[in-house]
Amino acid sequence: MPEKLTAEEVNSKTDPSVSKQWDTSTPRETQVDEFFKFADSMKVGLLTTMREGVGPVSRSMAIAKRDGPDFLFFANNHSDKFADLKNSSTVQLTFQNSSSQDWASITGTASSSSSDPRIKELFGKSAAIWYGDLGDGVHNATADDPRVSLIELKPTYITHWKSTVGSVGFMKEAAVAAATGEVAVTGLNRRFEGKDIEALRKS
Repeated sequence: MPEKLTAEEVNSKTDPSVSKQWDTSTPRETQVDEFFKFADSMKVGLLTTMREGVGPVSRSMAIAKRDGPDFLFFANNHSDKFADLKNSSTVQLTFQNSSSQDWASITGTASSSSSDPRIKELFGKSAAIWYGDLGDGVHNATADDPRVSLIELKPTYITHWKSTVGSVGFMKEAAVAAATGEVAVTGLNRRFEGKDIEALRKS
């Protein structure tokens, strides 16, 4: 339900649409499980790199594997994103479910390798279709193709927003908030930072 705006929130320069949705009651273990389930359900995310002289550049990327809080992607090392990563290893990965409006933003550092043993473990037909086979026995869209690299994103900060009202409930919440001057509360905002993420990686 919508909540009243307080003078304290205004005086402290607090954004009530954010502060009123921070999840302080759900057990941390449940928050982690729900974030992992959400990320795994999305399959594809928007990976943003920093391009020199341009700024943030994003592209859709299929997730090759989630390893705890870390994410792996296959990419053609002839692509511009590798020059971006040499310029800055800081990247962002975002997911959004257009049906539920749930979303996640993952900021971290990325590294790449064309010799990572996990390439042979994970590379398959779903990745091969993006490379093409030159027919020279080398550039053959297999795990041995020298163009194939694995990008690994290690998060340093994760935000996950989980809807609690559904699409119909969102409309009702918005209508009540508009009529009463209260602040709409439509979901739960969660975040994981340094120590949280390290603990997930170790477990």
